[in-house]
Amino acid sequence: MTTTTDLQELAEQAGRDLEGAHPAEILRWAAQTFGTDLVLASSMGDEVLVHIAAEAVPGIDVIFLDTGYHFAETLGTRDYYADFTNISLRTILPLRTVAEQDAEHGEKLHDRDPNLCCALRKVEPLERGLAPYTAWVTGMRREDAPTRTDITVVGWDAKRGKVKLNPLAAWTQDDVDAYVEEHHVVLNPLRQAGYASIGCAPCTRAVAPGEDPRAGRWSGTSKIECGLHT
Repeated sequence: MTTTTDLQELAEQAGRDLEGAHPAEILRWAAQTFGTDLVLASSMGDEVLVHIAAEAVPGIDVIFLDTGYHFAETLGTRDYYADFTNISLRTILPLRTVAEQDAEHGEKLHDRDPNLCCALRKVEPLERGLAPYTAWVTGMRREDAPTRTDITVVGWDAKRGKVKLNPLAAWTQDDVDAYVEEHHVVLNPLRQAGYASIGCAPCTRAVAPGEDPRAGRWSGTSKIECGLHT
């Protein structure tokens, strides 16, 4: 029987061994190690990761958190990858619709208390979505934000007691762009409109050339993370 300590040690050793490996190699290792206990969580703003996963681990489980506030373009990107790539996609919904949340907390909770809104519409659904799995995959990169500079390609998610993989951790934006061009990756159309980091519509804006890519998330507030990774 594999214990929590065993999994943590496995994750930490793999993080050291696989540092510098191509994301596809990291994903193949994860599939061989965890089998059907592996899942990828995607916001469909990490299209390159989904593309790599579909090629490296055909049929991989992917969960998408439909917050009720996504751009139409993001939902269209989700539908494309569900229909035309080799993934098994499952959409996870919050416990309450937007209307029900408005009735309980008032309209535009995202403006008044974005942390609570994220907790209700992202964090709690993710917990339910991850519950059946031992290991989960994210699209986080070290250069995304100051809070992510020390992430490992494979590590231990102590909060959830699961192995957490960040196969793109070491990739720069140039690496991402080169992969997109070489493999003709279908991107969220919002990227052409200047959206460098894509979240919920009320809390995301396009960024100006040269502006920090994450500046468009929760612009005008001190918030920099939704809570999924903190």
